Amino acid sequence: MAERIGVDLHLDLAGTGSRRAVLARALREAIQDGRLAPGMRLPPYRSLAADLGIARNTVADTYAELVAEGWLIARQGSGTRVAERAAPAKAARVPKKVPARVVAPAYNLMQGQPDASSFPRNAWATATRRALAAAPNDAFGPGDPQGRIELRVALVDYLARVRGVRASPDRIVICAGFADALRLLFGGGVLHGPLAVEAYGLAFHRALLAAEGVKTVALGLDEHGTRTEDLGRGTRSVLLTPAHQFPMGGPLTSARRNVAVDWARRSGGIVIEDDYDGEFRYDREPIGAVQALDPARVIYLGSTSKSISPALRLGWMVLPEQFVDPVLVAKGMRERWTSIIDQLTFAELITSGAYDRHVRQMRQRYRDRRNRLVAVLAERAPHIKVTGIAAGLHAVLRLPPGTEAATVKAASWRGVALDGLAGYRHPDAAAQFDGLVVGYATPSDHTYASALAALCEVLPPADF
Repeated sequence: MAERIGVDLHLDLAGTGSRRAVLARALREAIQDGRLAPGMRLPPYRSLAADLGIARNTVADTYAELVAEGWLIARQGSGTRVAERAAPAKAARVPKKVPARVVAPAYNLMQGQPDASSFPRNAWATATRRALAAAPNDAFGPGDPQGRIELRVALVDYLARVRGVRASPDRIVICAGFADALRLLFGGGVLHGPLAVEAYGLAFHRALLAAEGVKTVALGLDEHGTRTEDLGRGTRSVLLTPAHQFPMGGPLTSARRNVAVDWARRSGGIVIEDDYDGEFRYDREPIGAVQALDPARVIYLGSTSKSISPALRLGWMVLPEQFVDPVLVAKGMRERWTSIIDQLTFAELITSGAYDRHVRQMRQRYRDRRNRLVAVLAERAPHIKVTGIAAGLHAVLRLPPGTEAATVKAASWRGVALDGLAGYRHPDAAAQFDGLVVGYATPSDHTYASALAALCEVLPPADF
């Protein structure tokens, strides 16, 4: 039977032999296993004898035996302790297989990641203090699944002013970001497949939909954006990135926007608008949200993932009236994921004007990053065409046919993290061209020049 020694240590006194031999073996094993660490003081032999129900002389003789063997040391006034190097190394155990540790690349040019160093720490801290001071007591109770009214009211004004969205606070539901919104809409049974999607998009989103049993149908893509005229009767909804097609980068033309909305009206379908980086445009006039064309047929989704940080897990859904209650049923009785404090803080950030200032600052920062990328490529790789750069946080580099996979591998060897276009293509869609998706927001200022130099080193030569 196992007996307790001290607070957390157990000695297994099972086995054959005398009580002294069994106790000595148990103490040796405890030292070898590290349960009795070097320098640890053992209980007085009288106490241990009482705990184990054995004779004092048995414990005293066992201690003396292990002192003689070098396992323990006994000094006047300090009791009996485990020797500093008492335990010989045990036979090595075969280690369990563990996943290989992911080594961070030297240069991170992955798309979709904002500049983490530019999180508005001071503005966020100031907004938090003000929000907490002004918050009513009920803000610190269970969270409303629809989201704090302060944030919903602030978003109505902001989205109308910046994106042309037509909304009211009662038609906004706060969520934990775009992926959370998809899960609520399709996993919660609010919408059903088949869902039409763009030929190129995030594989993560397609996998999420597939896990919910949603079939996706690919729509073609050309220089005018997604071919919404190909929407068919078999699909119930369509997911679009109209302001800045992801990852190709172009906007959806006004004609094709109208085609999508007209299809939704005729068929009773729904357009899901992913406005993932609508604030960041550089060389063109702002393009408003498709939602403004028909708020009854368009679900508008946005988040702070690109404008501030994905760490906030803060997004919003602007819903047609008939979908508000079903989405709230899917969410449950209380908010589970999005911090109420973050909601109040973000509302204060918007209403104080600090959010607008942050977005303007980041828009200039990312424009400068984009310009540096274009300039370096024009100098060192003028044969590489750069597209999709009028907005957003990434660019697409067109490569010679058949070079994409080798270039991505060469970049990995060089310590440059980036993606090829193939990973974004829907399995049923035709390939457009070989290319790289290069994010220019993530690298720090002091590594950006080196990252661009390393990128140019792995690009195919002009005479490939």
